[in-house]
Amino acid sequence: MKKILVAGATGYLGKYVVQELKKQGYWIRALARNKKKLGDLNDHIDEVFEGEITKQETLVKVCDDIDVVISAVGITRQKDGLTYMDVDYQGNKNLLDLALQNKVSKFIFVSVLNANKMGHLKGIEAKLLFEEDLVKSRIDYVIIRPTGFFSDMLEFLNMAKKGKVSVFGSGDNKINPIHGADLAEACVKAIIKSEKEINIGGPEVFTFNEIAELALAVQNKPIKISKLPMWMINIILPLMRTFTSSKTYGPVEFMMTVMTRDVVGESYGTEKLENFFKQSSTT
Repeated sequence: MKKILVAGATGYLGKYVVQELKKQGYWIRALARNKKKLGDLNDHIDEVFEGEITKQETLVKVCDDIDVVISAVGITRQKDGLTYMDVDYQGNKNLLDLALQNKVSKFIFVSVLNANKMGHLKGIEAKLLFEEDLVKSRIDYVIIRPTGFFSDMLEFLNMAKKGKVSVFGSGDNKINPIHGADLAEACVKAIIKSEKEINIGGPEVFTFNEIAELALAVQNKPIKISKLPMWMINIILPLMRTFTSSKTYGPVEFMMTVMTRDVVGESYGTEKLENFFKQSSTT
């Protein structure tokens, strides 16, 4: 039985990865800053390793006897002053160094679709730097590039609850976001696959206008969509970069960029965005 280390186990995707690994019979070690944050996941985990991804001295034995590392590490939920370079780059680099030292056989890293076209974004820049190190290393690797998580689409639902949804640009660009459970299944399958890169999205392709309409419909609101023109985006972004931290402007900058281009990956999975919106509306 292969032993798998899951980094980022308390995040949106990480939780599904743990559940899918358990379903398929793998032995699981979860890396967490605080094991209490794992909650009900503890029942799926064989061993919890408490450590901070940005502090290599706390990770010394995290890769001992591990066959495969799956990293879904990202700065999204951290609010302790860390930067994208601290977490998305250096944190993953700390794991990679330890994986190499312990002769781990494979490293699976969850990145972003079209990352090479968005290197000017702080969060993506950090991921790309790590990807370079991963590719140059001696380890077998897989880089998984999802279009966007269903959880990212909750912003549309939150706006819909207030009766109006805003989109950047025309709203006509397309995306096929993917549910965490479907993406986790793909991550676990990658353990035995030979592909080095997997570009992946969910089973449904939407325009951003259609996602806005779906969110409003689920909330039983009339269709009311405002469109922020590109000239406004070009004014807002420089101001945000000047007067806020990368943690503040980074997510906004990312969404502005994604919503003004097509982000469509290979269709995978069965979960529907409408069902996700309905379930999220009742919780």
